[in-house]
Amino acid sequence: MVLAIDWHRVKNQKVKPDSLAFRLTAAAALWIGVVLLAAAFGLTSLFRNAVEASFDTNLDVVLDSLIASAEVVEGNELVMIRSLGEARFQRAYSGWYWQITALDDRGTPLEKAATPYRSPSLWDSLLSSPVDAGTPFDSINLSRADMLGPVDRTIRVLERRLILPETNQYYSFIVAGERSQIDEEVGNFQGTVLIGLLVLGIGVLIALLIQVRFGLRPLESVREALADIREGREDKLRGEFPSEIRPLAEELNSLLDYTTDMLERSRTHVGNLAHGLKTPLSVLANESRGADSQLADIVSRETANMKEQVAHHLARARMAASVRVLGATTEVQPVLERLTHALDKIFSDRALDIDLDCDDGLVFRGEGQDLEELVGNLLENACKWGRSEVRIRASAYAGATGGAALFELTVEDDGPGLPENERERALKRGERLDEAVPGTGLGLSIVNDLTRLYRGEIILSTSDLGGLKVILRLPRVVVSQRKV
Repeated sequence: MVLAIDWHRVKNQKVKPDSLAFRLTAAAALWIGVVLLAAAFGLTSLFRNAVEASFDTNLDVVLDSLIASAEVVEGNELVMIRSLGEARFQRAYSGWYWQITALDDRGTPLEKAATPYRSPSLWDSLLSSPVDAGTPFDSINLSRADMLGPVDRTIRVLERRLILPETNQYYSFIVAGERSQIDEEVGNFQGTVLIGLLVLGIGVLIALLIQVRFGLRPLESVREALADIREGREDKLRGEFPSEIRPLAEELNSLLDYTTDMLERSRTHVGNLAHGLKTPLSVLANESRGADSQLADIVSRETANMKEQVAHHLARARMAASVRVLGATTEVQPVLERLTHALDKIFSDRALDIDLDCDDGLVFRGEGQDLEELVGNLLENACKWGRSEVRIRASAYAGATGGAALFELTVEDDGPGLPENERERALKRGERLDEAVPGTGLGLSIVNDLTRLYRGEIILSTSDLGGLKVILRLPRVVVSQRKV
């Protein structure tokens, strides 16, 4: 069953043009194609030469038989003392021909000679001489060439010139055969070779694909292991890797350990800084309350402003550190239930109806305290402004682009709502749109900053209940079905 799932995953994987698999496969396929084409041309050329040599040998044998069958009798008359024994020389334009011509000392046909002695297959045609066409004799006194023959067909022509016994007369002996026989044999061989090499190329390419997949499988294992870390299923790269990749896995694990240590130290420093600033600011605030002067008012006002600034920037520093913790995951439903239960108690005197609806199995890809801060600020804001009902919904979001997995968190109330022209202002740090309700004005600002740090989305709109509707879209963990 595991093997079937692996093959299904391999089949559905897309080979991208910038991937190592594509580069290796494309380069090898190109080189294999060039080599196989060169092999096809080379084998065809060798076979053509072999067929031509065999054809020439056959014509040479016929030419020797023709010379042996020719004899000069009284009156210098040339006769054939025996037949060549080849029926194709008897059929008109069969493609096989022979011709004997008497020559003078200059190698030209005698003017007083009758029509050259020729095979019946020539009918009323004559064969041209390769020597006269400019093809010299070779070492065995043969001249051979491809020429245009009867009925405009290409023929292979062999010519030999010699003096017959008991005469001083030169004769030209020519035999010819249609070249189509050579071309047909070469064409059949070429088709067979191309089919064979094509099958061989496809087989080699399939083997190459399997080899590339098998060879790069450890890299895919590293990618899957990193995905497990990112999704929170693992905290380190685990598994057996080849010796070439093992140092990379060890370095990545060391880097993960170092990053985790650095983040922990940063959090400690942030906490220490917050604690160190909190006490002096509180002392200044308390001292300023006890005096009734312009200086005391300035100190009180600026101290409050400093507290807000410190709270805001320390929160952002902690957020920036926490969202980069690889492998941090949090189940959504328990956090929502815990916060809903706490706010029920806090606002029990107002008899608010807090309605919670959360899909099972939702997992936030981030730290629990960040999710608590996000939801806590939104719920607290909704409870402050809501008259009788607050509604919270959480479900998987199907409209994400770029392959990101998100879930959608919606918080609504039946309060006075927020005008559209004030919504952007409400997300800014320290903006309070109604001083009658207690608060620092940092709630929605912190939610906005933290959402953006998680590369999520926040949307303010009007609720069906009549009040404000806040939609958060945050990263979620997709439970993998991959077999390991």
